[in-house]
Amino acid sequence: MYIGWDWATETHDVTVMDNSGARVDRWEFAHTEDGIARTLARLAKYGDPADLPVAIETTRGLVVDRLLAAGHPVVPVHPNAFHAMRPRWGASKAKTDAGDSLKLADYLRTDGHFLARLEPTEQATTELQALTRQRADHVAARIAAVNQLAALLDTHWPGGKAVFASLDSDIALAFLDRYPTPASAAKLTAGRLEAWCKRHGYSGKRPGSVLIDRLRSAPRPASRLADGVVEQLVRVQVQLVKGIRATIRVLDAAIADAVATHPYAQLFATMPRIGKINLGQIVGEIGPILERSATSEQFIAETGVVPVTRASGKSRVVTFRYAANRRARLAIVNYADNSRHASDWAAKIYNDARADKKRHPHAARILARSWLRVMWACWRTGTCYDPETHRANNKIKQGTETPLAA
Repeated sequence: MYIGWDWATETHDVTVMDNSGARVDRWEFAHTEDGIARTLARLAKYGDPADLPVAIETTRGLVVDRLLAAGHPVVPVHPNAFHAMRPRWGASKAKTDAGDSLKLADYLRTDGHFLARLEPTEQATTELQALTRQRADHVAARIAAVNQLAALLDTHWPGGKAVFASLDSDIALAFLDRYPTPASAAKLTAGRLEAWCKRHGYSGKRPGSVLIDRLRSAPRPASRLADGVVEQLVRVQVQLVKGIRATIRVLDAAIADAVATHPYAQLFATMPRIGKINLGQIVGEIGPILERSATSEQFIAETGVVPVTRASGKSRVVTFRYAANRRARLAIVNYADNSRHASDWAAKIYNDARADKKRHPHAARILARSWLRVMWACWRTGTCYDPETHRANNKIKQGTETPLAA
C-alpha cells in the first residue's frame, strides 16, 4: 500500500493506493487532534505502519512528527519535483486536494525507490536547530526594528541618530531613551554629554566636543508632531529594539550551552575562526544532512553549494542551486568566508578562485565545498578537526602543494 498525504494548515486529504494503482481509500479531515488520531488509526487498518510509506510535500512539522512517531516511513517530495511530474497525469492544470493526494500516492508507487526516506534527526541536533533558527528570526526582527527606528529619527530627530556610530548599541539606545526629542537635548553641552557618556560606560573614545558637534550639525526636523507624541514614538521603538536584543542574548547563551554538550560540535569546534553561534548553526542545519547522506558528494549537494549544469542540444547553462537547504548553505558559506582570514589553506583556495575571475559569492561557495569535505572526513572517522594534522593545510604553509589536495 502507498499513502499520499496532501497537507494544509486547516484540512488534510489522504489517499491509499494499492500496487496496481487502484485507489483503495480516500478521505479528508480537519487539522485537529481528533482528525489526526482517527487518520492514523484508519491507516493502521491497512497493515503495519512500517509497511505503509507516506508521501508528503514537506520535511518537517507536526504532521511529519506524528507520522514518524506512529512508525510510518515518511517520503518527503519537493514541491518543485512534484510540480514537474504533473504532466504525467494529464495536461490540465486543475488542482484539487483529492487529486494531489492521489498523485502523491501514485508518484510514491512508481518512483518511490528513487526517493529518500526521512529519518528522525537526533534530538540534540533538532533542539540546536530550533535555537539557531529562532535566533536568526530574532536577528532579522532586530534589523527591521532598528531600520524603523532610523526612519523615525530621520523624520523627527536626526540629531539623535547622528551622535553615535551604531544606532544598534547600548549607548545609542540609552541616549535616545534619555533624550527622545530635540527639545529634551536642547540644553546639552559638550561637558554634560561627556559626563553622561562616562556614567553609561561609553567606550567609543570620542570626546564630548565631537559628539555634540555631530548632534548640532544634523539637520533640524520640521515635524508637525507634538514633542509628547515624538517622545512616545521614539521610546516605544527603543524599547522594542532593547527587547529583541535581550532575547538574542538569551538565545546566544542557550546555543552556547547546547554546543558545549553536542557530540557533533566537538568534531568541528577546533576549525579556524568558528564561533559558538556559527558552530551551532552548522551543527543544527548540517547535522541532519550528515546523518542521512551516504557519500560526501551527496552531503555537499544537499547542503546547496554545488552548481547545477543543464545541457541540451542548443545550450549548456550552469545555474545556482535553489532546491537546497538555504539555512545550511548560509551557515557554511558564512563560516568559509570567515575561515579564510585564519587558515592559509582556506585563503589559498579562495584567492585562487578569485584569481580565476570568480566573484566573491562563487569563491566562497568553492571554499565551502572544501570545508564540507573536511567535515565529512571528521564525521566518517569520528575524529576532531586538528589543523596540525590537516596535511593539505601544512603543505600549503610549506608551499609544496595545491589546496585542492585536501
